[in-house]
Amino acid sequence: MTTKPRVLICGDIVWAHEQVRSLLGPIAEVVRMDSSSREEFCKELEADGKFSGTVAIYRHNSSADRIGIFDKDLVEHLPSSVKWIAHNGAGYDQIDVDACKSKGIKVSNTPGAVDDATATTALYLLISVTRLYCLGERVVRDTSKTASGSPGWKPSGISNSAHDPSALVLGILGMGGIGLRLAYLCRAFDPPMRVLYYSRSVKPDMPDWAEYVQSQDELLERSDVLSVHVPLRDDTVGLIGEKEIRKLRKGSYIVNTARGKIIDEEALIGALEDGHLAGAGLDVYPNEPNINPKLLTFSNVALLPHMGTETREAQCKMEVRALTNIKDFLEKGVGRDLIVEYQ
Repeated sequence: MTTKPRVLICGDIVWAHEQVRSLLGPIAEVVRMDSSSREEFCKELEADGKFSGTVAIYRHNSSADRIGIFDKDLVEHLPSSVKWIAHNGAGYDQIDVDACKSKGIKVSNTPGAVDDATATTALYLLISVTRLYCLGERVVRDTSKTASGSPGWKPSGISNSAHDPSALVLGILGMGGIGLRLAYLCRAFDPPMRVLYYSRSVKPDMPDWAEYVQSQDELLERSDVLSVHVPLRDDTVGLIGEKEIRKLRKGSYIVNTARGKIIDEEALIGALEDGHLAGAGLDVYPNEPNINPKLLTFSNVALLPHMGTETREAQCKMEVRALTNIKDFLEKGVGRDLIVEYQ
């Protein structure tokens, strides 16, 4: 009797329990990580432990609450049998890819599954800051400044600062699935927003109305709203710093639904303080879950607590896509979503 390869579920499965059974049940022995600490987890990975012989790992960020991120130390504790880590998420900065490559472990993510949910988050932030809805909600909720304790009302002159998105130029930094989905959403305005984008290369099959620019600097200089959609890697930490922000037109906006460390937070705050930026919409921060208290003081900044993929539909699609990567690895030797560092 042939022994099925062992797959370790490391973190939460919330929506795709049936898919665990249907996708992996016939071809793998599925075990679940129930370790309460990193020390316990590493012990159970040893030759006589219950996770020994694991060939593939499904990883959800929730596992970090108990065993921490998949840094170099944890990856080095993985048995030599592990050949695939299927990360549930588009961003995979919680995994030390170099350490995985050194051990012959391949990593996949879940692009596509999060496109609509993250793009609609970016659209919300874009509209909130350009129309100053973020200020309006703040005023309505603040009953401390009215004599009767009733909700506040719109400040006078708000129309002097608010803009119709259709009057602005959208610059997309990183035209992947999320950026493209946002671009299509912003074309629904009348007239449609003009869309510029910059990526490492021209994207094939782009619609005619999406204009590729030759450099990041050109994108910054020509955009009214910069929306950030690049992955967090060593070469993208601080990608948008003081110099880059100052290349944006005075009165521009920044929207970030990617990762907080891509933008120099102090440079962003400085540009908000002196008025170079008219506003910012942020779903991500450098030191989550902590948010810089200065950001809370700006009435022209819309803040969300990293909610970009927090819908039932997106979470289910992410789980299924990560599981499918493991299924494809077991049956074909490679998952469809191998991350770019291996390509």
